[in-house]
Amino acid sequence: MGAGVGASPADVLAMGRCGVDIYPLQTGVGLEDVETFGKFLGGSPTNVAVAVARLGHTVAVISGVGDDPFGRFVRRAMREFGVDDAGVIVVPEPHTPVAFCEIFPPDDFPLWFYRDQSAPDLQIRPEDLDLAQVRDARLLWLTVGGLSTERSFTTHRAALSARGRRGHVVLDLDYRQAFWADPDLAHYRVREALASVTVAVGNREECRVAVGETDPDRAADALLEAGVELAVVKQGPAGVLAKTADERVVLPSVPVTVVNGLGAGDGFGGSLCHGLLEGWSLRRTIEFASAAGAIVASRLECSSAMPTVAEIEALLAECRPAVAKDPM
Repeated sequence: MGAGVGASPADVLAMGRCGVDIYPLQTGVGLEDVETFGKFLGGSPTNVAVAVARLGHTVAVISGVGDDPFGRFVRRAMREFGVDDAGVIVVPEPHTPVAFCEIFPPDDFPLWFYRDQSAPDLQIRPEDLDLAQVRDARLLWLTVGGLSTERSFTTHRAALSARGRRGHVVLDLDYRQAFWADPDLAHYRVREALASVTVAVGNREECRVAVGETDPDRAADALLEAGVELAVVKQGPAGVLAKTADERVVLPSVPVTVVNGLGAGDGFGGSLCHGLLEGWSLRRTIEFASAAGAIVASRLECSSAMPTVAEIEALLAECRPAVAKDPM
């Protein structure tokens, strides 16, 4: 399903980190007491790419891995999920990042990043970009983590300049404090990027870093004022708020038994892309994305937990029969 050289433009091009998720197969205990682990493809934008591919779209990733066994695993796993890995550079060092998590349902999932400050995905240079691919994909997905170093920030600037706000340009406000030496620098760089994107999506804390607001409506308004056309503020158990200049949608969370909440946002993001590409109404798009996120939260892993259209529709039919019958 990858775009490939000379093929039609990808539906979605995701740019940002990739790596390996090492998840405990025992829940409710700290890592010091875990005896067995599972190995999964990871990295938020890569998980989003997998989610979009699972929904039937062509997807490519721009990222980087180390020249090591985990790097080979990451690229192979991308291909197995139907994601084009031609834009993933291989660097001699440092090693491919690894992330461990602890699982204490329903709402405590500490993450431990084993990741160098110059991780391979942050070493992409402007000359590594296929600017035609960046320009022509129907949707470009970027994350705030990619702005955290000078080299990667420069490369993201080049991508946004080449893109020129064509089609859908989505910035995931995915702020990870461990990746930033200075929160003020994060705020400055995110504010600059917001002027070049059409959609911003993040939780309340991420909105605080981006625009200085945690109240959902004020945060959405500030994002719109910064230049985006659609602002999506995720509120966890309190649901989701989505706003445009002339529409406001507020939806409750979809009830599930939470196993691991870490991949829910990526499942939401993949289905948000799907709704945007399909031209659905805002309400239909957010309903679908919320259900997808809930399904991932009910499963252990992230990338391989991404649901199909049929699974999402089945959950919607179970929880909200009237909505499930709405036209697309």
